[in-house]
Amino acid sequence: NNETGVIQHYRQIAEIVHDKGALFLSDATQAFGKQPIDVLEDEIDLLAFSGHKFYGPKGIGGLYISSKAFAKPQSLIHGGSQQRNRRSGTVNVPGIVAMGKASQIARDEMEQDFKRIMPLRDRLENGLLQIDGAFVNGGSDRLFNTTNICFPGIDSAHLILQLRSIAVSNGSACTAITPEPSHVLKALGLSNSDALASIRFSLGKYNTHQEIETTIKTVTKLVQKWRDA
Repeated sequence: NNETGVIQHYRQIAEIVHDKGALFLSDATQAFGKQPIDVLEDEIDLLAFSGHKFYGPKGIGGLYISSKAFAKPQSLIHGGSQQRNRRSGTVNVPGIVAMGKASQIARDEMEQDFKRIMPLRDRLENGLLQIDGAFVNGGSDRLFNTTNICFPGIDSAHLILQLRSIAVSNGSACTAITPEPSHVLKALGLSNSDALASIRFSLGKYNTHQEIETTIKTVTKLVQKWRDA
């Protein structure tokens, strides 16, 4: 999931979908480059991903279409026969090449990234959970770089504005302009107030131990300041 990092049971989902005679589309944008994906073994019919999530350029992505699903998608952009009549227009060759190289690097460095980033994520999580009442949204089976933490009683949007040099979010980029509580967190059973008091932290390969300690110290101070006001 793009807000909590929770890993869905996609193989079971594929079985349910196929039992109903439907095709299985997986939006793997969050997982691509962070965990192994086997479209054949996992019985995925269509799989979408975005280059910038694994350090490729922005504005380029991909869609895998299995032979079973090949005839199903209808073109939304007409005028040319590029990409087997799926999407007309001159293809972005530099973007495609760069994304391909980025995916290769992500695959080769996946285990290395896991071993380096997960301890940083765990340190961040454990440090922030020392704040009174704080809790993690989602289960334990999550991507190694993501945590979503609720700080009951605070306004996450206000706190994020105070963080300045620390980049975090209180939802997904897809719904950044929506002031409503996250539908993902609401589906997990959170109240409106707790959903609006939650912040997503996502780590990358260039984050450092010092940045983690600074984040823990800064967030702790701001939450306490908010509650004391």
